[in-house]
Amino acid sequence: MKQLQFDFNNMLSLNVGAKHGITDSELRHVAKKVREAHIHLQNIVASPENRAHLGLEWIVLPRQEEKAIRRIQRLGREISRGYENVIFLGIGGSFLGLKAAQDALCAPYYNDFAGIRQGKPRIYFEGNNLDPEPLNTLLGSLNPKRTFVIVISKSGETTETRAAFTMVEQWLKKGVGARYGRQIVAITDPVAGSLRKRVTEEQRKDTKSFRSLPVIKGVGGRYSEFNMGLLHLAIIGVDLTGVLKGAQLMVRRCTAASLYKNPAYLYAALQYLAYQKKGKSIAILMPFSETLKSTADWYVQLLAESLGKKYGRRIVRYSGNLERWDQDRDTVVNVGRTPVSARGTNDLHSIQQNTIEGENNKTVTFIRVGRFRHDITLPPTGDFLSGRSYARLLGLAQEATEWALTRERRPSCTIYVPEVTPFYWAQLLMFFEIATALEGELLGVNAFDQPGVEGYKQYMYYILKKPGIPQRIARDIQSHPVRKKAGFIV
Repeated sequence: MKQLQFDFNNMLSLNVGAKHGITDSELRHVAKKVREAHIHLQNIVASPENRAHLGLEWIVLPRQEEKAIRRIQRLGREISRGYENVIFLGIGGSFLGLKAAQDALCAPYYNDFAGIRQGKPRIYFEGNNLDPEPLNTLLGSLNPKRTFVIVISKSGETTETRAAFTMVEQWLKKGVGARYGRQIVAITDPVAGSLRKRVTEEQRKDTKSFRSLPVIKGVGGRYSEFNMGLLHLAIIGVDLTGVLKGAQLMVRRCTAASLYKNPAYLYAALQYLAYQKKGKSIAILMPFSETLKSTADWYVQLLAESLGKKYGRRIVRYSGNLERWDQDRDTVVNVGRTPVSARGTNDLHSIQQNTIEGENNKTVTFIRVGRFRHDITLPPTGDFLSGRSYARLLGLAQEATEWALTRERRPSCTIYVPEVTPFYWAQLLMFFEIATALEGELLGVNAFDQPGVEGYKQYMYYILKKPGIPQRIARDIQSHPVRKKAGFIV
């Protein structure tokens, strides 16, 4: 098996009944809507200008120029050979995709044991929270002369990453000296933004300082692993060709308009129907693999930011086939499934109780791995576990969980991953990205913006007196105070 497989038996009325499962007639009915959405997406993908403007450039990332890939691979090898530690600074897609790759493609306990790393640097992730404790501990423990820093931010303005970079840069400068900038790479907008401006200024002084890679136009953070994440993969020794080939294979599979030949479309259609017709508003992603837990965390951002929208989408067409997507403020939809990240078997002893006996408002997506890099076989003790392998027990636990859910009329489905390699892991990410794009079409929302994320940012900028806050935002904050009464604080 050279590709992922998608088993959707337990999403159907066949196994969980018509009240909670999808019927044949419901699938036939949605197939027409899927075809229309497919045509719309394919027309956008066929237009470079539309792709870049609307945020679908990620779909062509598997076909990046070989010259650009070789440059990233060379830079990754240089950093890997020259430093003991690498700190990545970023939040959201600039963090979650990289962390997912780290946990999936590196051995467990990668940072803890030199033999596992095989001469490669330890990897640390910061700039993804404003909690001072982790950064303080990290900078107090690492040697700046042996540490390389990669800051990932399209604009350079995101508070969490900007604050962390300010501290890390000060730490590097103090510990390394005047040429500290040679230990920094910025992955940022190629033209605009405060971080790009800083790169340009530093490069004028020293061409080896503040080197940079571009955030490709039309690639949003949560869809950016095959852009922003490539340098990280190169540093930890992953062959970028294998990653991009895996992603490319999934893109090819998902060019089919037919629902039953396109696994990502089928997944999106089933989840859409379960949400709209059966009231399944919570989406649990449960890999039965410790190494894929961070991939489930990545999916939480992908689904939540892409589909959790207040307003519907208004399509404005101009200049032939070009489009602009506006918020339709006359259409309040408040849609979007709520994603939950879990893992088997650990969370069978926690969230599973609610999933089995709580409100029947969830779908569960299992990820099952066919072959593990290293398995363990229990010794022949004579009991019921005698001679069993961990892989077999883990697979049996997934089967048992599937059975228990089906018995209680709880819908679920399973994605089979042959093994966790760069090739298959890239297929998995692209599967979810394409499925999410289609589900956005079915819901009639823009799956590539995130206006709801801006609220907390604008409030912080307003309180911190950041220059350039629009008056309308200031007025909005002033006119919507949070009321705090002492009597309601116990």
